[in-house]
Amino acid sequence: MNRGSAVSPWVMVWHDEFEGDRVDPAKWDFDIGNGFYDYRSNLWIAGWGNEELQYYTAEPANVTVKDSLLTIRAVKESLHGCGYTSARLKTKKRDGTLLFSTLYGRVEFRAKVPWGKGLWPALWMLPASDAYGGWAASGEIDLMEIVGDKPHEVLSSLHYGSGYPKRTLHTNVHPLPGNSSVSDWHVYAAEWEPGEIRFYVDDVLAATERFWWSCSKTRDGAGLEARRASDLNPWPAPYDQPFYLLMNVAVGGDFPGVPTPETQFPAELVVDYVRVYDKVGGYGEAKPIGAGRFPWQKQR
Repeated sequence: MNRGSAVSPWVMVWHDEFEGDRVDPAKWDFDIGNGFYDYRSNLWIAGWGNEELQYYTAEPANVTVKDSLLTIRAVKESLHGCGYTSARLKTKKRDGTLLFSTLYGRVEFRAKVPWGKGLWPALWMLPASDAYGGWAASGEIDLMEIVGDKPHEVLSSLHYGSGYPKRTLHTNVHPLPGNSSVSDWHVYAAEWEPGEIRFYVDDVLAATERFWWSCSKTRDGAGLEARRASDLNPWPAPYDQPFYLLMNVAVGGDFPGVPTPETQFPAELVVDYVRVYDKVGGYGEAKPIGAGRFPWQKQR
């Protein structure tokens, strides 16, 4: 199996090739259940905040390692009131202990991705700590996700801005060439430097991001929209803090919609490797902020 590496000037500093017969607990932990407790609002957030339908487990029915491949499997079955089970792996333990995080670098996943109405597989990153406040004031980096019934398009996204509900989302759509689909092997990568994030599919540049912002202002636990430059955290916040890695297959939710009878289960996300590289010689200063409009500025 092809296990190509990133070219200079990157040097690998962390990886998982999924050798052995189980998920390495020194590298990955699992989210469990169908939601989380938001301590800022003192509320239980069901469906992971997106009306998702799956119950995450760490069971062999939902996650396996075999033949140097990790498989995350979404299954149509009932568990604890949910109609589906799946798995979400992350390099941060449920007690908050970090197993791995990175500030800048090249992050890449080689994967085959399931598709179908109502499926929401993703390879992504979240902040190691909410240094600038709750989601999405501290950011989110999505290397790969799909609209479940569009297998010939790959999405890469940044979430930033103020805390929910005043977050901002910028998504790039990358059409796969020829007859290729997400169910084929592809390498999804992000190269993250101060003031710039570049997304790649099979080493083809899919998008370059140079504009974002972060505001920590809140009222009653909810984020407030920035209205002046003094409301902003210093550039290049929030993407100047360490982030950790996640892989999952969600089912349903506001983004992909509800599965139909044509959606095939089990739906399998197969990952060949995850590799993280550091830049030889370091990163230098943050690049200047790119063209864009802040919320308080009138659109032309």
